[in-house]
This record gives sequence, C-alpha cells and structure tokens, in this order.
Amino acid sequence: MEVLQEANILMNTKLDNQEDAIRKAGQILVDNGYVNATYVDKMIEREALTSTYMGNFVAIPHGTEDAKGEVIASGISIIQAPEGVTFDGNEVKLVFGIAGKNNEHLDILSQIAIVCSEEENIEKLVNATSKQEIINMFSEVDA
Repeated sequence: MEVLQEANILMNTKLDNQEDAIRKAGQILVDNGYVNATYVDKMIEREALTSTYMGNFVAIPHGTEDAKGEVIASGISIIQAPEGVTFDGNEVKLVFGIAGKNNEHLDILSQIAIVCSEEENIEKLVNATSKQEIINMFSEVDA
C-alpha cells in the first residue's frame, strides 16, 4: 500500500477548529486502512500534550507513543485548507496526518520537513488544484 495516494488528500477543505482538523486527518487514515479507529483518539491525546503546529502554516498531527499498535501500515493524509484553521493561536493551511509502522514515521516526517521547509512549496501546496500536483511534490523528494 502506498504511503500517499489520492484517496488520502482532501482539497479546499473548510475546517471548523483544531480538533476537527485532527479528526478529519485521522479519519482519512482509518478509511484507507492505515490505522484502527482508536488511533484518531490517540492523535487528539497527542495534541493535548504538545501542539503539532510546525510553523509555515503546517501542522502534523500523529498518535501518541502507545498508539503504535493501532498502526496497520504507514500512511499520510493531507488536508489542504486555504482558508486556514487555528492551531494553538497559529494559522494552519496544511494538515498532515501521519501514521508510521515501526520507525517509518521518521522517514515520513523528514520528507514532509524537506518539502515544507521552503515557503514557495507551502504556497504551491496550498494553491494546488489537483491531488496529483500534491503527490508529485512529495514523490520528487529523496528522503
């Protein structure tokens, strides 16, 4: 199963709040067979411990350490929210839900970090008009 596929991406999404954003990101992972449903609650728990806001309009919600058993396969969900949503007082336009099997979450994080470290890439992702455009930006990265 591919880590990132078109079914894992929501385009032009309106998010009500931080919890809505995390639940939607987690539900994509559940719906596509990457994690068990309880993983979503672990993502909410993780957010209560420490914000997953990363800067540059990006948040990367993921489960707690003890949620590893809920991961079936490594995967990423991406929510493009051009209108933005607030994460602990910070505006977020891209939400990356991640689930890593074994230690694959580190590779996933590094790929996201490489792409999102450049503001022009953030702009391209926020303004992308197709899911394939978003996938292409990540397939060009060698982690």
